[in-house]
Amino acid sequence: MNGYIIEGHVPADEIDRILAERPRIVGLAVPGMPAGSPGMDYGSAPQPYDVIVFDGQGGQQVFASYGQ
Repeated sequence: MNGYIIEGHVPADEIDRILAERPRIVGLAVPGMPAGSPGMDYGSAPQPYDVIVFDGQGGQQVFASYGQ
């Protein structure tokens, strides 16, 4: 998407954020399929999850956290 890779159930707010800020990254990912992430609604028991930012050299870090 506009030069970035988006993998998994990444919230739209975080996609909007990278499109606005244009950081020098490869993309964003949400590992697994955590309950409560976009498209994974599951009653009233959401799981905490992190949105991970990654670069082209194998580096990664938490970009945003949800449900914690």
